[in-house]
Amino acid sequence: MPRKYRRHFLKAKEVKSILSEASEKLKVDFNQIFKNKVELELVETDFAEIFLVNGKPLLFRVEGKIVPTLVFNELFASMSKVVVDMGAVPYVCNGASVMAPGIVRFEREFKKGDLVFIVDEKHGKAIAVGEAVYDIAAADKVTKGVVMKNIHFVGDKIWDFIKKLNNI
Repeated sequence: MPRKYRRHFLKAKEVKSILSEASEKLKVDFNQIFKNKVELELVETDFAEIFLVNGKPLLFRVEGKIVPTLVFNELFASMSKVVVDMGAVPYVCNGASVMAPGIVRFEREFKKGDLVFIVDEKHGKAIAVGEAVYDIAAADKVTKGVVMKNIHFVGDKIWDFIKKLNNI
């Protein structure tokens, strides 16, 4: 865990702005996911801004992009997914982008630039969040090269920070 980080609650206006931005980027209505009042806490680290939604680390911002964390289970069911074979899992979990030969199938539509959960074929567990390099029609025809740019994966700085934050 970083030695220095700042943690504080955000004002209602900031909460509305961040949730609106996240809803637009993720194409999800956060009002449906969080039916009651939302408290948003910001944890500022030297590598990212992590947002605790009602006490859970569900979103983060890095390089100006809002991204869901791998522990955002409420969002997992409604987002697009790329299923990868078990041979690709160790590479993706070390930060490698998803290459066309490692893809087993796509679940749900996505466009270029959309955020997509990357899951393993054996257990169906989220192992990474990636950004689509192609839309689904083009990605389905690609036979080599990068299809998903890896943004957040099991074992990265954000994953480790979240795990330590939950144990505090």
